[in-house]
Amino acid sequence: MRIDYGENGLDLSLNPQWNVTVLRPKEQKGLVDPIEKIREAIKNPLKCKPLYKIIKSKKVLNRICIVVSDSTRPVPSPIILEALIKDLNEYGIQDNQISILIATGLHRPSRKDELVRIVGNNLKNRLKIINHVATDKNSLKYLGETQDKIPIYMNKHYCESDLKIITGYVEPHFFFGFSGGMKAIVPGIAGIETIKANHSAKNIASPYSRFGIYKNNLLHRNAIEISRVVGADFIINVCINENHEIVKVAAGNIEEVHKVLVDYQLKHIFEEIKEPYDIVVCGNGGYPLDLNLYQAVKSMAIGELAVKKDGTIISVNECVEGIGKGQENFRELIFSGFEPEKLYDKILNGEIVTPDQWEIQILCRVLMKADVILVSNLNENEIGNIGLKYAKTVEEGIEMELEKTSLDAKILILPHGPQILPYIKGSRH
Repeated sequence: MRIDYGENGLDLSLNPQWNVTVLRPKEQKGLVDPIEKIREAIKNPLKCKPLYKIIKSKKVLNRICIVVSDSTRPVPSPIILEALIKDLNEYGIQDNQISILIATGLHRPSRKDELVRIVGNNLKNRLKIINHVATDKNSLKYLGETQDKIPIYMNKHYCESDLKIITGYVEPHFFFGFSGGMKAIVPGIAGIETIKANHSAKNIASPYSRFGIYKNNLLHRNAIEISRVVGADFIINVCINENHEIVKVAAGNIEEVHKVLVDYQLKHIFEEIKEPYDIVVCGNGGYPLDLNLYQAVKSMAIGELAVKKDGTIISVNECVEGIGKGQENFRELIFSGFEPEKLYDKILNGEIVTPDQWEIQILCRVLMKADVILVSNLNENEIGNIGLKYAKTVEEGIEMELEKTSLDAKILILPHGPQILPYIKGSRH
């Protein structure tokens, strides 16, 4: 069988004696004409005026800002943008009025060669493109603070634009509950202080900061509050299948669009399992989600959903960018030599406060439950010294664990990353 891995996938040879279960996504057919479907959604928005009416109501309309996801997300942004720009042009908006703001959060800026994938070959030369930089105070605007005293620093270009449009995609997220919607604002175009405060160790440690949980999720709640302060005139979000084809689209009010697509995901992505497995094999869903070890932590959190205590997760991620470009804090912590429990406690009690600490915090939480074997392009000396194990192949990783357990050990394979998520009855809040 084949598992998503990089751009081309990875073939696995399964021993027929192994006790294997394969969990595949439910069939979701891609839209036949996604551009037309997006344009229909724009003209028939949810709990919001049609975009052309919003444009007519603006007294000043010199700067239109469209927020898109960065290169680490498999969002079909070029398709969304092609439909959106066609409509904007028809409504009298010129290309020189439009800017594309890449929601990098705390990720590195997008490279020139990645812009084609982000905005499309046609539009990259027509429109002004800006990378959000969360650490650049001069590019941020302070908008007060939340009820929980989170300072709100937001991209100044976005704040000062006359028309603000958000794009993105909705799928389960390993601590935000679901991506899409408000997440394009926080952390997408927020300042580092805002991101760190919302992604605090306390918030990440909450049992509600998990895949598919959003109603009681503190990060999600804060993002809603901040998005109401910052504002968004219009949003276009989609859902995609394992082939990254658009299967569902909604446009209009940011909160209503997100709710509709979350409800769709809840019906299509989660599948109940009767009991946990000894071994869980899973990845992030291939390129671009498995670019580096930093992103690969998400796949380990997927494995956490289905693995038994003291079981084994085999994380299958290509990691062509190694640990992660610009992830020096993450690199330093995975080579800190601390036991996962000690490192987790240091983060939780505030001894370690650093950007991206949440990724290490979740990695440590997973390592405290199960062994994690990494199958990737990385060498054994590149995966740190806090507990990650190494195998050249998935088959080797499985054999390593079967030697410690038995040939009857139950193995679960999730070949398409977060496109299908297992849960044990009673484990979802």
